[in-house]
Amino acid sequence: MPKPSPAARVAELRSLLERANIAYYTHAAPIMSDAEFDRLLAELAQLEREHPELDDPDSPTHRVGGEPVAGFRTVRHAVPMLSIENTYSLGHDSGRGLLDWFDRVRDTAGGGGARGGLFGDDPVLIADAKIDGVAVSLRYERGRLAQAVTRGDGTQGDDVTANVRTIRAVPLRLDAAGGAGRVKIPDVLEVRGEIYFPLREFERVNREREAEGEDLFLNPRNAAAGTLKQLDPRVTASRRLGFVAHGKGEISDAKFAASHSELLERLKALGVPVNPPLAHTADIREIVSAIEKFDSARHRQPYAIDGVVVRVDSFALQERLGFTSKVPRAFIAYKFPAERKTTVLKAVDFQVGKTGKITPRAVMEPVLLAGTVVQHATLHNFGRVLDASTNPDDPAAPRTDIRIGDTVYVEKAGEIIPYVAGVAVEKGRGRHRIVPPSHCPVCKGPVEVEPPEARDDPKLETARRCVNPECPAQIRERIIWFAGRRQMDIEGLGEKTVDQIIAAGDIPLRTFADIFHLHEHRDKLLALERMGEKKVDNLLAGIEAAKSRGMARVLAGMGIRHVGDATAKALARQFPDIDALLAAEEWQLRPKDAAGNKAEREKYGLPSDPKDLPETGLGRLTAPVVHDYLHSRVARHTFAELKKAGVDLTSHEYAAARARAAAARSGGAAAGNPFAGKTIVITGTLENYEREDLKAILENLGARVSGSVSRNTDFVIVGANAGSKLDKARELGIETWDEARLLKALEKADA
Repeated sequence: MPKPSPAARVAELRSLLERANIAYYTHAAPIMSDAEFDRLLAELAQLEREHPELDDPDSPTHRVGGEPVAGFRTVRHAVPMLSIENTYSLGHDSGRGLLDWFDRVRDTAGGGGARGGLFGDDPVLIADAKIDGVAVSLRYERGRLAQAVTRGDGTQGDDVTANVRTIRAVPLRLDAAGGAGRVKIPDVLEVRGEIYFPLREFERVNREREAEGEDLFLNPRNAAAGTLKQLDPRVTASRRLGFVAHGKGEISDAKFAASHSELLERLKALGVPVNPPLAHTADIREIVSAIEKFDSARHRQPYAIDGVVVRVDSFALQERLGFTSKVPRAFIAYKFPAERKTTVLKAVDFQVGKTGKITPRAVMEPVLLAGTVVQHATLHNFGRVLDASTNPDDPAAPRTDIRIGDTVYVEKAGEIIPYVAGVAVEKGRGRHRIVPPSHCPVCKGPVEVEPPEARDDPKLETARRCVNPECPAQIRERIIWFAGRRQMDIEGLGEKTVDQIIAAGDIPLRTFADIFHLHEHRDKLLALERMGEKKVDNLLAGIEAAKSRGMARVLAGMGIRHVGDATAKALARQFPDIDALLAAEEWQLRPKDAAGNKAEREKYGLPSDPKDLPETGLGRLTAPVVHDYLHSRVARHTFAELKKAGVDLTSHEYAAARARAAAARSGGAAAGNPFAGKTIVITGTLENYEREDLKAILENLGARVSGSVSRNTDFVIVGANAGSKLDKARELGIETWDEARLLKALEKADA
């Protein structure tokens, strides 16, 4: 059989992958495994790279996310996205229950046996699960997804098309093969529905966030909303959101569907995921029975559910029923009550994430909650634990001044993540207050409190972090970062190699200094899988070369809180070596922010005029954190071990910075340096420089090179094919330089 042409194979793969998406998300009947889907997607991506003329914006490969967007524009809905009435009662309840709503609908429709209604007897109703997600409107034009807009205020919302295109459950084209034979696709078809976070994916993302020391998402709905508003569609793609249709907006063909049940059938035929109705009947008792039955089954669904929507099935009758001042009369949502239990708080653990964040976690007497046994729950942060505030209008409202031994209320946020909602004060108070750790519970290193004023008033605290970059809770990620190309640039010490070494168990890799002792374990390295002699020798050579990178690269690579690449280089321009940096007083780390005194300025060769003091990238809030770390026992031990291992901890930038300062004071060539103290942004492609090389040159001239344009930017260097940064500079009225002007300025600065 002859091999198909690239164009034929691309078409075949796209069709197969889209059919797989529809089978999985619309019909719940997968036709291939995830591994097979990923293999075919990779094959398609490779063919599209090799044959760019075959690229198509609707290709499944484009769902991985494109370039970040600058923001979200507001779009007006063709048909308003209205909210609907809520009820928490299935019976008659002072006019607010489900049966009260049905009586009003029946009376208006003329049912109840009177046979004077639009359809004679009681109106046919349809009930389906209310997914706890984010409402969106998908606009299809001639069968292709043209726009996706959030509900917003109901009249207008945000255009989130770039992010929605990454969601595999959303068809980029309506399924002509599956639906066109039976259903004519309208020129305009607006599908209203819910974007949600599948519970399995929600738990996966939270596990990853916990491992990284980031705050956990408390519920799928808020997490889905935040994901949908990410400026980088690749973030949205990585979280694997889902979509289910539940209604309509503008439809150009009035005959497309006469009822909600017919709409669902036709959307499903076109490849759009829908929920099967829980009940479709004119008997309200059957609706109530279906809701009660579903209450016990909803925890087994693949997404969070907070109720059931009941609506009149006929679109004509929906229009006849009309609206109150706020909501359509043809709809109502029964909301399931949140489950809350009480239990006793026995202890509080302090968990340290990989970014150093210390999170309090409650250890409780086990309690059955929303179908699972709960023994641990998040306490969010220490400020909330210590805050005694309550609702002044409700003395019985839960307090969050939580103590060991308290009887506490426990809920599941979005019925997923258990959390302590407050203290059941009427049950009595515990005796032991929760004391936030003053040092890291893992490494005993210094701790940063956020915001800084929370040191004096812990009730204001929003976060507490270990700032020791060699904390064992963080060290794997720190070592990978330390060895990275832009830090110590250790070839061969990537993520997989670090994991292999740590997993081996008999090769020490617990500190930065351990990296520079790996040559002592060459035989053990050779015994690792896929670590041949050449690979090991290249790794050890890369480690040896990294010893000479200098203080700035070491500081930037360590991941010290508030010390990135630019700040590390700025500090290296002010201090000749690590010993001088460790001996510095706190004000010297922020000379721009704290003028100091004349004697100190002369001692360290700083300008006599305080306004000319150099920029280090640290200020009133960040310098104390860095200073505390540098003066901690763990920091001094870290630098001592690096020095003992032969790592160069002198500044490679200090001498040049001093020479430029001296020349400027004496009126020499460097006095014409227009870059010193400036914040500069580079955009586009330059003929004479790679961006990283130019960045290094400018930083050596005393500039700060930023990745984004703001009102603090002094000027933007613009190369070919400049994008949104140039637009932003023009919008803010910031000066722009072309490459010719840059070259003249560099020549004048003797660079």
